[in-house]
Amino acid sequence: MAARGPLTPTACARVAAVAVLLGACSGLHVSPLAPPPYQADVAARYDATWSAMVRALARENVPIRAIARDSGVIASDDFIAPIGVYADCGRVGSDLVEGEALVAFTLFAEPNGTWTRVLVNSKMRTHMQRKGSSGKLRPTPVYQCASTGRFEANLLDAVRELVKE
Repeated sequence: MAARGPLTPTACARVAAVAVLLGACSGLHVSPLAPPPYQADVAARYDATWSAMVRALARENVPIRAIARDSGVIASDDFIAPIGVYADCGRVGSDLVEGEALVAFTLFAEPNGTWTRVLVNSKMRTHMQRKGSSGKLRPTPVYQCASTGRFEANLLDAVRELVKE
């Protein structure tokens, strides 16, 4: 096989054009920026806040995978939520990723005198999605998602209301 010299400028331009066209056809996935863990203080002692967290999760029908009162941890199982409600799954090209996401939350409660500090971590990925509002929902590819913060804010609002009762 004969060795070839460097590519000419015309050949380089053709290779670059083909690469751009192939990239444009596949559509670039742009992931959302993951927010930091959600943190809030509840104006109630640990025991009241803990009971309120458990009741609030039960009212929302969130499946619980693990619960440990002495260490202050509640971990949910994965559950399905519409993309855009609790999960932001980014874009493919200029189209939003739509469909369903598998979401899970881990709550940490820590006594802080007469207050309780609550930290909520989230883990999310697409379950069935499509680009934009048309087309069939598909299980692949799987995209990582970020929390919209809505679940966390609603949960802590519910906890604050329940500790008042």
